[in-house]
Formats: sequence, structure tokens, C-alpha cells
Amino acid sequence: MREKQLMHVGNKIKNMESKFKYTNERNVQIVIALLKAHGIHRVIASPGTTNMTFVVSIENDPWFQIWSSVDERSAAYLACGMAAETGEPVVISCTGATASRNYMPGLTEAYYRKLPVLAITSTRGNHKVGHLIDQQIDRRNIPNDIAMESVTIPMVKDSEDERYCEIEANKAMLALTLNGGGPAHINMYTRYSKDFSVKELPHANAIYRHTVFEKKWPELPQDGKIMVRIGSHADFSEELTQAVDAFCATYDAIVCCDHTSGYRGKYEVHSQILCAQNQWASPLTKTNLSIHIGEVSGDGFICSANHVWRVNPDGALRDTFGNLRRVFMMPEIEFFKHYAKEAASHHEYLDSLNQEIESVKAQIPELPFSNIWMAQHMVDKVPAGSEIHFGIYHSLRSWNFFKLPAGIQAKCNVGGFGIDGGVSTMMGASFVHPDKLFVGVFGDLAFFYDMNVVGNRHVGNNVRIMLINNGKGNEFRNYRHPCAFLGEEADEFVAAAGHYGNKSHKLVKDYATDLGYEYLSASNKEEFLAVIDKFLLPDKTDRPILFEVFTETNDESNALEMLCNVVSDPKYIAKKAIKGAVKQVLGDTGVKVIKSALGK
Repeated sequence: MREKQLMHVGNKIKNMESKFKYTNERNVQIVIALLKAHGIHRVIASPGTTNMTFVVSIENDPWFQIWSSVDERSAAYLACGMAAETGEPVVISCTGATASRNYMPGLTEAYYRKLPVLAITSTRGNHKVGHLIDQQIDRRNIPNDIAMESVTIPMVKDSEDERYCEIEANKAMLALTLNGGGPAHINMYTRYSKDFSVKELPHANAIYRHTVFEKKWPELPQDGKIMVRIGSHADFSEELTQAVDAFCATYDAIVCCDHTSGYRGKYEVHSQILCAQNQWASPLTKTNLSIHIGEVSGDGFICSANHVWRVNPDGALRDTFGNLRRVFMMPEIEFFKHYAKEAASHHEYLDSLNQEIESVKAQIPELPFSNIWMAQHMVDKVPAGSEIHFGIYHSLRSWNFFKLPAGIQAKCNVGGFGIDGGVSTMMGASFVHPDKLFVGVFGDLAFFYDMNVVGNRHVGNNVRIMLINNGKGNEFRNYRHPCAFLGEEADEFVAAAGHYGNKSHKLVKDYATDLGYEYLSASNKEEFLAVIDKFLLPDKTDRPILFEVFTETNDESNALEMLCNVVSDPKYIAKKAIKGAVKQVLGDTGVKVIKSALGK
């Protein structure tokens, strides 16, 4: 039970029937809703105009217990006293002039005593800073020791703004108890709306943080499918693999991976070919809950989930998929061991999904000579025990459609997601393990950007480089890319065509052979198949090998389009067309209203 609300001078309006309810400013609504979701109800309000929409909204909500303080310096210290006495967060709210400056002494006290004081300072917006506008204080940079977290809550214009405000507000409120606790700061925009007609506070998505020290962990949902989604990740230890496998066996879950995920356990699934389909949607690719581990992923075709639980020792809010609900600040192995049960052996979901994946793969038509075609014909030939490195982004995506054989690890520079160091990264790994075979697949721009390392004197005979040379950044010409509409006009500057010899058949050959590499080349399927076995010899050769493959723009794009349209469902196509038309007419907000009315 929450303690009985107290009334005080300046808050007598709660005893009356007020015509004012909640503001129509959505960003303010989100902050208020999340204060309630996080159990924060004590507020010390100082007088002002820019914080009017916040203060008037909460003073008519019986959840909040409000005190008034004209002196902001005193208000911050009052909050310190309350927070120290109760052990619970206290909000302080002020207007946009020097009021916020007067919070600093009290917030400094809170910082060094780890007291959960949340300062909500209101503003007309950072775009007004520096233009000689009255009462416009610059709060974009604050002292290091007055807040554990400082965020900005802008006005909401669309669903993306709404999601941003939710994440930032949750971030500030969770910081009040993170790593022992302390103060936090929200700089909240306003347009001085006079509309307080909103009777029911709209929903806002709260995010909760959990640690291993909690006595009661949240229960996993009993309905719907569960998946573990792994972004780029260090190679899994045997112990962590066993823990994940036990979790999946308990809940009939799957592990959705790309080639950078590091997991090679029993429940590994590469569902990209299902998720990429434009004219059909498999119900097996939709789950209720996703356990998200790992970091940045280069996988654009993933199973969807209604809710996401993020597990990572950093405890940070990484809302990759737009539906983060819980963060578990702990080692991954602790999470999976806690929820797994002994003697479980479910794998029905895994079997069904793999069966569907194989069914779609069996329907793949003959593809043009391309990165995808090569991946399709190489994946089962990669030597056991080797490590394969991919360039961003076309090479990685092409290979993600096909699961690697057991015992092969893969890497890609998805952290910074740039083309500039993939070859060097692979070479660095090869230096560490001279007895292990390293295979690299890189596009021409990525290769030439990083070609100096090809001449490094430490390169060993355990290196195989495949250079896919289409004379440009073909990614920008692929049919799904935002720049595809430019057609050939993209080549000059967007796709950077014509550099590095413009697909010269002598440039790389001379460079590689002069450096001591064995050079192979292919310009069509027949030439490729004639030499691929030599390129993928399981034993180390006398020299490193560089295999240059020449492809064409249209073949690369057409191969991707064909792979994304293997299965066709007329009902799905019609439904998708109707949804697109509705969205075009009504926008995101209109679609959201319709879904809400239909209970979806």
C-alpha cells in the first residue's frame, strides 16, 4: 500500500472539482506516466511558467504528493532531506530562468550522498539558446557532479519522438538507483499549452532494471514463443553455451543468430531467409518475448517480438527494436542459469522453424552470379576449424542467409559499421593464430580502402582473401537500398564507381603476385567453380591466396531481389497493400489509432 497522501498549503486545489486535467503536451504526459510507473510520487514545485503544463497536470492527480517552494535552492535541499528520510526518489520542478542554477548546490549534495533527487527543469527548447531570448538558460552541458544522468525530453511530433522521450525519461528515472543511486536531470520542452482537457493519462512504456541481488525476479510470460536474440558477441564459452541451451530446452525457445553472434549451440537458428520474404510472412518468425544479448548486429532480417528483455552487465538501456521492457544488469550466464530448469528437453519450436527454413531454401531459384550465389556454393565447403571474416555490408548480409557448418566462427566489424578496416582486422586475428585458417570475403571498396595491410610482412600462409569486385559500392545499387531509385546516376558519387582501376583485371593480380600471394580470378560461374576448391583447401598452402571475383551490378541486385521473393502469398500481398495505403493516407498516428480501436 502506498502511504496516505498529505495535503499542504498551495495544494488545496486537490479538494476541489477542477476543470483542469492533464496537459495535451505528449512529452509531459510521458514523463508523468513514467513517474507513476516507477513509483515516484513526491514533488517539490517552484513557481514558473515553463513548468506550468507539468505542475498543473500532476496537482490534479491524487497519486502525487506536492509541496511548494519559492526558493529553488531550498527546494533542492528539501528534496535531499526527504530522500534521505524516506529512501525514495523526490522530484523537483522549476521554470527556465536562473531557477535551475539554484538547484546546483542541493544536487551536488545529492550526488555525493547518492540521494535520488530528480530535477525536472522546463525549457522552450535548445533552439532558442544563444539568441538573446529572455529567461533562456543554456542547460545543454551540466557540471559532472550534479547528476548521474542528464536527458532532454523534446516535443513529440511523431511515434519516433514518442519512443525517444520514453527511453530518455526511463533512463533518467532508472539512474536514481543505478550503482548506488544519485540525482538525475530531465530538461523538458514545453510550448505553454493551455489545453488541460486530457482526462485519462495515455500509456507510456516503462522500462525496469534488475540485478542479481533482487529477491524476486520477474516471471517469464507463459504465453507465446520465446527467442534469444544475439547481436555481435565474443565466442561463447562452453559453460555459457550450456546455460543458453538449458534455457531454450526449458522454454522451447530458439536462438536467433547472425554470423557474428558467437553462439554455436544446439538451438542456433539462421532465419534470415524467412524474415526477408516480401510476399509472405511466416508466423514462426513472430515471438512474444526476445531475450536480447550481444552488441551491434549487421542482420537486417530478424524475427520480431512483442517485448524485449535486455541482458548485459552494463545495465544500459539499448532499445534496438523499439520495445525494450526490462534490463538485467548482470552477466548473461547468471540470467540463463536462474531461469533454466533441469531435465527439460523441448525443441519443438526449433524443429518447426528449421523445417520451414529448409523448405524455403529448397525453393531458391538459380541465382545470378553474385555475392549471394557464391555464399550459397561456398558455405558447406569452408574448411572445418577455420574462421571467416566479412566486409560491411553486402558480404555479411549475403552469407547470413546460410548457416555455417559446425566448428566455424565468423567475425565482422559491426561495432563502428564501417568499411575501412575489415581486412586489417582479419590479418590481426591471423597473426595471433598462425596455425588456423582465416578466410575473408570483402567488396572492392572495403578491400582497396584497407589494401595496405595486404603488403604487411607478417602476413602468413594461413590467409585467404576473396575480393568481390563490382567496381563500386554495389550496396547503394541493390534494389532494397534507399539510393536504388537513383539508378546509374548513383554511380558517380553515391556508389563511388570507377575508382581503383575500374575493375582492371591486372591491377590486383600484379599487386598480389608481387607481394607473394597466389592469385586466382573468376568472372562467371564456370570459372568460379573451377577454382573454388583450391581457394578453400583445408590445408595451409605455400603462400596466402587472393581470389578476385568480378560481378555485375544488376546481377548482385537481382540475386537479392530473387532471394527475398522466393515464397508468394496473395492474401499477404493484398493485406500489405491495404496497410500501406492506409498508412500513406493517415500516417503513423492514424494507424496507431485504428489499431487501438481494434484492440491490437
